[in-house]
Amino acid sequence: MPSIYDAIQKDHERHRELLNTIADTEGDSDTRRKAWSEFFHDVKSHSAAEEETFYSKLMQQTWGQDAARHSVHEHAEMDEIMEELEEMDMSSPGWLTRFKTLKHDYEHHMEEEENEVFGRAREVIGAEENDAFGERFLKRKAQESKLVEDKREDALED
Repeated sequence: MPSIYDAIQKDHERHRELLNTIADTEGDSDTRRKAWSEFFHDVKSHSAAEEETFYSKLMQQTWGQDAARHSVHEHAEMDEIMEELEEMDMSSPGWLTRFKTLKHDYEHHMEEEENEVFGRAREVIGAEENDAFGERFLKRKAQESKLVEDKREDALED
């Protein structure tokens, strides 16, 4: 079982690949559509699982609260952009412009997590717990991946 850090890092690596694939495509192509769909669903389940298993633990420490809240806030901002993109025409110039904002913001977010948050988290999630948290994260992510569309429908009804 991977550690919590390895599990998150592996997702980030895939997300970076997908972001680059999407950026390198044009219009409403099959390649862009498939990469976007994978990115959209995986980031949604990744973020929810991260908040429930990783950030919830950091929030137990006073010094971890600001970092966790900041990251959760970034998740919410990126989620809004992703929802906008999901509803837009992929072949429009506006779609690509909005996507570039998402790409920039998400790359910044991943870098911040890996270079700053992980260091602080290691003080809360000790080495003896890394694998258990990694397992919880992966299980929660699998559950969340089945809920992405249901959550979208619920949000639309609100």
